[in-house]
Amino acid sequence: MRLARLQTPDGVVEGRYEDGTVVTEDGEYLVGRDGELTYPCSPSALYCVGRNYAATLDQMDYERPEEPDFFIKPPAALVGPEEPVRYPEWTDELTYAGELVAVIDERCRDVAPADVPEVVRGYTVMNDVDALDQQGRTARKAFDTSAPLGPWIETDVDPTGLDIETTVGGEQRQDANTELMLFEPYEVVSYLSRRFTFRPGDCVAFGSPANPGTVEPGETVEITYEGVGTLRNEVVEGE
Repeated sequence: MRLARLQTPDGVVEGRYEDGTVVTEDGEYLVGRDGELTYPCSPSALYCVGRNYAATLDQMDYERPEEPDFFIKPPAALVGPEEPVRYPEWTDELTYAGELVAVIDERCRDVAPADVPEVVRGYTVMNDVDALDQQGRTARKAFDTSAPLGPWIETDVDPTGLDIETTVGGEQRQDANTELMLFEPYEVVSYLSRRFTFRPGDCVAFGSPANPGTVEPGETVEITYEGVGTLRNEVVEGE
């Protein structure tokens, strides 16, 4: 099942996504006519794991971490599918990262790896937009529109062994599989749950394969995770 949120003139509605329609308890809303899809959950934080693919370690000349290496993006960084990513005027090196994301379904802490499926609502896709020439992860990754998320939450998918493809302007930039993660999804969620109390809607992103190249205004980034969906956003000039 796909769970989606639709931004309408009267506010956000939530329900099942079925063939271009969001079905709620109060009725059906047609995407494009009644509103547009927005990010599919409302997290208190986005917990993001880096350095989780060997190819990324080689590309960035990083040491292999002994445990999951993480950082946090704030809710202010969120934008939904098809919404613009603004190229900040203070960077000259903007890049992308196609990541699988678990969405937490209930307040929880100290979750064992085997119990992670019980606390996860489903999976969605994030673009971890990164201003590479800035100092420190917060400056690089925690600015407005740096966390496109969507298009929906897929509740019926196994996060292991999923193919990923990212294209920029139609050119393939990433082609990998989640089986290549150094720390698998249930291990990551369990690890972070020992440090943070998760709340419903919180997001855990599992890192990205190597991502050669940068993006420029006018280019569109499309990230597809097998069985989950495709997240699409255009990069535009910053205001």
